[in-house]
Amino acid sequence: MAQKVILVDDLDQSESDDVARREFPLLNRTFAIDLSDANQQRLSEALAFIEQVLESSREVKQATRSKKAADPSPRLQGYTLTDVREWAREQGLEAPARGKIADELLEKFIAAHPGADSTHPAPDEQPGEETENDTKPNAGT
Repeated sequence: MAQKVILVDDLDQSESDDVARREFPLLNRTFAIDLSDANQQRLSEALAFIEQVLESSREVKQATRSKKAADPSPRLQGYTLTDVREWAREQGLEAPARGKIADELLEKFIAAHPGADSTHPAPDEQPGEETENDTKPNAGT
């Protein structure tokens, strides 16, 4: 026994002998839809219009907030950026209330506080050396 397949237009729900599965590319993807010849013509015109619009347009990238990696080698040892800001104000220097502190200001702070430089130990405290306070027993014990 033979069976007859009746295709229905996906846009206007009409049944017709000219309804067929139509594939079309859009935005780097391929879509499929069952359309009559008339609706296929409408789709082709719409896609041609979209192509013309896209050729005359430019893509807009979504703005993203970059995530900065934390400085792997902090420049200050034993001090905070708040300490730097307070010192700068005491010296009459401009320091932002928040945010990044200028390298020049950090260098001035380190020059005034030699122990603050994390890249070079203070001259009187070389790593591995014992200081006077380390070797003296407490007088009270």
